[in-house]
Amino acid sequence: MATCPECDAELEVEETDLDVDDEISCSDCGTNLRVTSISPLEFDVSDEDDDDDDDDDDDDQVGAADEDFDDEDVDDLDEDEDAEKEDWDE
Repeated sequence: MATCPECDAELEVEETDLDVDDEISCSDCGTNLRVTSISPLEFDVSDEDDDDDDDDDDDDQVGAADEDFDDEDVDDLDEDEDAEKEDWDE
């Protein structure tokens, strides 16, 4: 019986169905795991899981900036541009 390297939960899997580099998800913590060894059966946290976490961090940063900028701000910018154009036309 193998354990999750993230939460130490016992993983109930059919060892005959797995090959090295196969991926499964821990039923307790949800971490994506990659098979690193068949005999004995061992898992490591999947690299793809780490990449997903990095992507989420990037999305949070972009989202935070977007929250401070709304449609009214766009209208204000448009008005400023129109005023500048009028100054040049005179």
